[in-house]
Amino acid sequence: MAQFNWSPGIGDPTVAGWLTVVLYFVTSVSCWILARELGTGGLDRRAWRSISVLFLFLGINKQLDLQTALTEAGRYLAHYQGWYEQRRGVQLAFIALITVICFICVITLLVWVKDAPVSTWLALMGTILVIGYVLIRAASFHHVDRLIGRTVLGFRWNWILEMGGIGLVLLASQWRLFTLPNEEKSHRIELT
Repeated sequence: MAQFNWSPGIGDPTVAGWLTVVLYFVTSVSCWILARELGTGGLDRRAWRSISVLFLFLGINKQLDLQTALTEAGRYLAHYQGWYEQRRGVQLAFIALITVICFICVITLLVWVKDAPVSTWLALMGTILVIGYVLIRAASFHHVDRLIGRTVLGFRWNWILEMGGIGLVLLASQWRLFTLPNEEKSHRIELT
């Protein structure tokens, strides 16, 4: 019988792991500041605030390795219910489901923010990329793990995908902050 082999601890103590955590937190703060600058109400403000909270959670998760706990729970359940040997099909179905959900989210978000600035669109695309990556990693499908563990010009694909998505959101939030009208920024700062 399988045992549940997860305990809280530092999930990725490498330089790239810590850099990813820092990027999550810096991006979270940048999105939060932007949401504050956008004033009260509005779909755009809620989108940036939601991204900020999500990235804060993902930064914490990156080092606590909560997705490994989810994977372990799935493995334990598969052993307990007797379908562990057929797990590949379940993992493929999970990845297919995540792909479909991300695709539906992209379409929904594009309709939802159709009048939003390009920076908001970029942030949402980067967020969907990161969420899709995290969920597929949680599936722990070994063929996918091998693929994203490969390197390109010395960089592992998992770094490129995760940090690339985070970087896209950070770039979009800074772009949006930079392009807000100055009188609007100073007026909002006085109100807060």
